[in-house]
Amino acid sequence: MAHVKLNGHRTWCFVSDKRAPAVVLLHGGLSSSASLLGSIGPILERKFRIAAFDRRGHGKTADTDEDFHYETMADETIAFLEHVGRRSHLVGHSDGGIVALLVARRRPDLVRRIVVVGANFHHNGLVPSSPMPVEGPVFDEWVQRYAERSPDGAVHARAVVEKANRLFASEPTLTVDELAAITVPTLVMAGDDEVISLSHTCALYEAIPDAQLCVMPGTSHALLKERTKECSRLISHFLRSPWPVETFMPVRRRTTSP
Repeated sequence: MAHVKLNGHRTWCFVSDKRAPAVVLLHGGLSSSASLLGSIGPILERKFRIAAFDRRGHGKTADTDEDFHYETMADETIAFLEHVGRRSHLVGHSDGGIVALLVARRRPDLVRRIVVVGANFHHNGLVPSSPMPVEGPVFDEWVQRYAERSPDGAVHARAVVEKANRLFASEPTLTVDELAAITVPTLVMAGDDEVISLSHTCALYEAIPDAQLCVMPGTSHALLKERTKECSRLISHFLRSPWPVETFMPVRRRTTSP
């Protein structure tokens, strides 16, 4: 565990020294790398070199005065991939999945495959709900977890939540035509009781050429913690399986796969 400068900002990161294909774990919003390193990380580490970093204003990485934007998060991720020094798989949960889509579009030369878990490509895909509160028991509990890691301390927690709420309400704004330009092999995963509508998840899957889809039954947005073993094995299988896939009765992939 160490710190690295990403675009001039001191950033907490983890890169294992295992000699294996690299998998970069991209955490969700208002979360940190610890969430993925502590859930799917140990199982994936059996076959892969695991790497992760806490984005600006998250986990052990300090914030700046700037608002949060997904394109800026993609800039950070591209810089981290260049630091890792090899073409890598991306496994992103929630905001991390959005970032994976953006990086795959912008720098496919840095990416082998992507797994997008519980992610929306447009903010209108979210199921209507109230913003994260900035006071009360839910907020107080989150502040305690945030302050345990953040170098900015509890005093900065409200600012982070307010920036995140603005982000969730206005971004991302990808179109299906932009998704259709993604050439990186993609697995779209979601719980069957998500914060994102199922129709939106299906639109994401259908827009990316040759993408694969997994809707995990009996799970929510926290599917990687609720069904850790099953999710980890599915992700590992996708990252290691031959591409393009061959099925007995191809329909959707018939025109794009050899």
